[in-house]
Order: sequence, then structure tokens, then C-alpha cells
Amino acid sequence: MSNPILLSSPLLEGNEKKYVEEVLQSPYIAAGGTFLDRFEKAFTPLLDPHKLIALNSGTSAIHLALILLNVKEGDEVICQSFTFCASANPIVYLGAKPIFVDSEEDTWNMCPIALEEAIIDRMKFGKKPRAIIIVDLFGVPAKYDELCALSMKYEIPILEDAAESLGSSYKGKACGTFGEFGVFSFNGNKIISTGGGGALVSKNLDLLEKGRYLSTQAREKVHYFEHHAVGYNYRMGTIPAAIGLAQLETLDQKISQRRAVFANYQKMLDDFSEISFLAEPAYVFSNRWLTAIQIDSQKAEYNREDLRIALEKEQIESRYLWKPLHLQMVFKDFPYYGTDIAEKIYDKGLCLPSSSHLTMEDQLHVVKVIAALHQKKASPNV
Repeated sequence: MSNPILLSSPLLEGNEKKYVEEVLQSPYIAAGGTFLDRFEKAFTPLLDPHKLIALNSGTSAIHLALILLNVKEGDEVICQSFTFCASANPIVYLGAKPIFVDSEEDTWNMCPIALEEAIIDRMKFGKKPRAIIIVDLFGVPAKYDELCALSMKYEIPILEDAAESLGSSYKGKACGTFGEFGVFSFNGNKIISTGGGGALVSKNLDLLEKGRYLSTQAREKVHYFEHHAVGYNYRMGTIPAAIGLAQLETLDQKISQRRAVFANYQKMLDDFSEISFLAEPAYVFSNRWLTAIQIDSQKAEYNREDLRIALEKEQIESRYLWKPLHLQMVFKDFPYYGTDIAEKIYDKGLCLPSSSHLTMEDQLHVVKVIAALHQKKASPNV
């Protein structure tokens, strides 16, 4: 039996083993040592003048960012609907209320028109939103000129969920740097991985330092255990930081490989009129974390589920796009602004295997399955 083709598995071919062995030979296996500091400082060329603190997950980073933005029980926070639940869950952790906003068709990210509609309507109720959470889906940045203009107009800070867009940029500016805070994820399937981990980004170094304090159980800087605030066990450990440093050293290579995977799919599927791709606008550079396609089932006479099952039979992992949060049972009672753009994108969408080390042979296998399904549906009696 051949090995399965996974959706997005980590590429570990740099200094990961070397750095982890250094940790294991030191007394700092859980915390301390130099690797956490080295990992954080290694982002400086990419993010300057922004800095970051490395945490145990992207979700923790969102939670801390909302605390630092003074979100409290009863407040409202606007959140993109077309995203993973981790973008919205921390709002609920704080007893605040998520207000969901639709996507636009160009980038699949937050729609500026629907965002302004939501802000105006919530203010009519006397509830000015405390923050706006914008997500850069599948490595493609949102429309930040329009979104940042609305943030400034209504004086509502942006929290940029850049979990999927490390290394992407909008008009030459790095993703993760468009809001008061940015967030990265280093989960096992991301462009770089620490196994599990994340980061909080900001150019407000005072707030970032407060985040660092809260992420270490709010321990005061004295020789005994003294606490003046409720803190969290959110800091990244030494071993994940060592892996992350090695991963970050080859970020450019990983991005180049993912972009090549995307370009190969585009070329090989060019004759399949029923399949379209998430575009990369001219002013955007995408890391192409995952290759996401749309299937026009009327043209194809097959849909995303038909393709998902056909791929699964060949041990090829694929995945639906994010189900919009306003359609999720857990969030069904919260307000939503927009039309049905996010729902339509979700209904037609599928993510194809996109690992940095995906071989051409693997991609040809994926395309062969698509071609076989296309032919079967086009000629059912053959």
C-alpha cells in the first residue's frame, strides 16, 4: 500500500534535530535557555518595527490580544464569519459577543461594505464594537486599504488573524502587521510548524510586554511567587522554540515550494473549466499555504463531496473550506451582516494537498483522480 498524501504536513529538513539535541543536552528542556529569545528575534527582518512574543497557540494569542484591547464581558467584537472557530472562540471566553461579517469574492476575506454596515448598525444599538478581527485566508491578505480606513474612521482597532499568512504581504507590507495586534499560528499544518504554537505581534512594545507578563501567569519580577493579576500559562516551550527557529530559517524555501505546488495545479487543471482557484491580486504576495479550489457543479456534474470521496479512496487527504461561523450551531444566535458570499464559497470549495515537499508524482496522482471523476461524470455510460 502506498503512503497517503496528506493535506499539509511539516517539512523538517533543516536544523530541527540539531537544535532539539542542544536543548536536550541543556538544563532548560521546559523553559529558559536561549532558543525562545532567538526564535522571537529571528522575526525582526520580516516584521520590523513590529516585535512578537511566542506562545503555545494562535488561539492563546487572540485571547491575549483581546484582553490587551480591553475587551470585557458584554462588549461586542466584529469577526469574519468565513474562518476557523479559533478566530471567534476567545471572544466568547471573555463573555463578549461576536458579530459576524460576510466575505467578498476577490480574496474571500472580510467584506468592507458589510463591515461598515455592521459598525453603523451596532452603534445604533449603543454598542460600539471594541475590536475587528480580520483573517487572511489560505495565505491571501484581506483588502487592508479599505478595512484600515474603516478602522480609523470609527476608531475601532484591528486584530489581524494572520495564522495562515506568515510570509504573505499586501502592497509590500508583511501580514501580521496591519492591526494593533497580529497573530500567527505554528500548528502542525502551517507554513512553518513548532508542533503546536503561535505568536502575538505588535509595534506597541508596552502592550506587547504586558502580554508577555500575562502569558507567564502574571508573575511579578521578584525572587518569590508574587501575582497582582490573573495570568495564563501561554508561553511557548523551549523545544517548540528550537524547532521553530530551524523552521523559520527555511521560510523562504517553504513559501517558494508552496507557490510552486499551487502553480503546478493551476497549469495541470487549466483545461477543467469547472475548477477555479483563489486568485492572487496584483498588489498581493501570497504564501499559498493551501491550494483552495472552487468546483462549479453545474458545469462538472460532480461536486466537492464527490471529489473528496474519490480522493479519499486513493488515500489522498483533502478538506472542505471553513464553514462560516454564523452557520455553526454554537454561534447561531449571534448577529450576522452581509449576504451569502461566504456560504457560496464554502459550498463549492475544497483544499487540495499542498505540503511544501509534495512531489510532482503526488500532484499528478491528485490530478489523475480529478480527471477520472471528470470523465466519468461527462460520459456516465462509458
